[in-house]
Amino acid sequence: MKFSEKLPKNELIEKLLSLELPTGDYAVFGSGPLAARGLIEFSTDIDIVARSKAWEKAEEYGTPEETRARFGDVISLFENKIEIYNGWPNGNWNIDTLIETADIIDGIRFVNLQNVLKWKKERNLPKDVVQIKLIEDYLSKTRYRRKRT
Repeated sequence: MKFSEKLPKNELIEKLLSLELPTGDYAVFGSGPLAARGLIEFSTDIDIVARSKAWEKAEEYGTPEETRARFGDVISLFENKIEIYNGWPNGNWNIDTLIETADIIDGIRFVNLQNVLKWKKERNLPKDVVQIKLIEDYLSKTRYRRKRT
């Protein structure tokens, strides 16, 4: 789904855009989709899921290494501020689906909040508990707004 929202100016987003990854082959995951909607501040790093041409382009900038949890490979760039993955933890994630169903904000794909919510609930770290509430509140408000229009 395409949104008319504008992203806040951010060094991480500028670094991501400097890579010139093919836009149809990657999406921002992790906490990035929350930050894109202004629910939280962008953190010190950004997680990307990538496939085919975006993954190949990322390989021009860095060497893939196996993830610590062994769910795929990661290319770490800009002193680990941008991490590009060809998989996602727990093995139940289809990268193609995450990218194809991503929301587009200011020309960048962000994994949709329903998938972020599912992942945060699976992982359930202390910071996830707070972010789960933020996502649920946001989704309930936007659903209400859509029903009324």
